[in-house]
Amino acid sequence: ILNRHLSRGGIFTKPNLLLILNPQSCDPTILPSKNRCTIDNRVTRVAWLNRSTILYAGNDKWCLDPRVVLLSNTQTQYSIEIQNVDVYDEGPYTCSVQTDNHPKTSRVHLIVQVSPKIVEISSDISINEGNNISLTCIATGRPEPTVTWRHISPKAVGFVSEDEYLEIQGITREQSGDYECSASNDVAAPVVRRVKVTVNYPPYISEAKGTGVPVGQKGTLQCEASAVPSAEFQWYKDDKRLVEGKKGVKVENRPFLSKLIFFNVSEHDYGNYTCVASNKLGHTNASITLFELNEPTSSTLLQEVKTTALTPWKGPGAVSEVNNGTSRRAGCIWLLPLLVLHLLLKF
Repeated sequence: ILNRHLSRGGIFTKPNLLLILNPQSCDPTILPSKNRCTIDNRVTRVAWLNRSTILYAGNDKWCLDPRVVLLSNTQTQYSIEIQNVDVYDEGPYTCSVQTDNHPKTSRVHLIVQVSPKIVEISSDISINEGNNISLTCIATGRPEPTVTWRHISPKAVGFVSEDEYLEIQGITREQSGDYECSASNDVAAPVVRRVKVTVNYPPYISEAKGTGVPVGQKGTLQCEASAVPSAEFQWYKDDKRLVEGKKGVKVENRPFLSKLIFFNVSEHDYGNYTCVASNKLGHTNASITLFELNEPTSSTLLQEVKTTALTPWKGPGAVSEVNNGTSRRAGCIWLLPLLVLHLLLKF
């Protein structure tokens, strides 16, 4: 009966517990329901006991616990209150009445519910790819909470463990990220804590493409690498390392990307370059080519203009020599500004 009353009354951590005695039936009840009872003049003595310890006898307090107080002792009700209920208050409580020299007693068992609490959890961990890990999450509460582990990742689905312990064999880089431990027992909202798992792995160059650049123009070679910890980049040409500060060349490094920038490409700059990405777990490299991209000269462009202007236009309107001549003149007039603009930009 007490369990049902506790559930309806919502007794959680450290509530006030009100025990009411019905002297006629000797039936204890748990508030918050306001129960009242009537007694007759046959009732001579009343008392509350916890196990074998007398809490109250009539109006007299026998226990030293200040949390136990007498609420009422009237002809209609006899009640005590236990304030700030603790798990140590759990156990049997006995009400006793004396009627016509015949004692009557009844017992009620108090069950204290405690919301879940995570008391121990693994620290954030950094581990090399391929190794094994074990995560721990210890929780307390009444009733005993259910503990689950979940990987917080867009690719993760559902729970990865429904236990206090999470074991991962041969961990991969895709299994890095946050792992969430949840403890719940339906007494209060679940308690959640997270552990960050960092998986270290050697560099892997994901992008390295050659680039064509005309002489005298700006050119850039890019090398992109994935690694944990982040990779350190180095550039080589013909087994000779390129250092920052070389005239006309700049190395620009970011955590996952390195750029080799040429501000004014010369014939000497063309060739094969090697990008080396490394961290404490290893290194890798890729060959990238900077090749010459021929730019149209002014004479080539002029020849293209002449060819275009002298080529007969054979379209729906090409029906006479007059029309053909007009089309040629129009083509020359339209291409002349383009030629002038190109010469200005060249010189």
